[in-house]
Amino acid sequence: MPERWRDSAGVAIIRRSPARGALHNALPRKPVLKERPDHHDAELVIKLYELRREPVMRESRAAINAKFWPKSYEEFLAVTKADHPLNAPFRQAGSYWEMVYGMARHGVVHVDFLLDSNGEGLFLFARVHAYVEQYRTIANPNAFRNAEWVATQTEAGKRIFEMFRARVEQRLAQPTA
Repeated sequence: MPERWRDSAGVAIIRRSPARGALHNALPRKPVLKERPDHHDAELVIKLYELRREPVMRESRAAINAKFWPKSYEEFLAVTKADHPLNAPFRQAGSYWEMVYGMARHGVVHVDFLLDSNGEGLFLFARVHAYVEQYRTIANPNAFRNAEWVATQTEAGKRIFEMFRARVEQRLAQPTA
């Protein structure tokens, strides 16, 4: 019989017997964020930088940052199709930034320290945020959840996202040649 109790934040927890599995959360937990960065954060951020420098990742980031400027949901959806020329770069860059921001969201790395040098994913999120809810409903309920959390639930993320959002709006408002 599972043991039922609540953690310090009032979140319902079900603890199964060891024979049936590990601790199971009945409700999602609020992330436990690190108070201060330490040398582990520095090591992780350096590793993330090294991964960004990998040739395929660098090409993907360059392609998305230069060529992906959706002005409609249809343009956003098009890049998610396998035959679109930006599909592989979009998946590469998008999943990389979701992984990075997931580390911050789940307390693996100090979020402000991470964002000191890893705001580029919010630039991508600024270009898709207007279409994400519709995309979640139709195709992927988890799309951009970590980027959205960083952009809306952290002070540094809010500042960076607003800066990028303004740049994106300005760029999209310009007439195309």
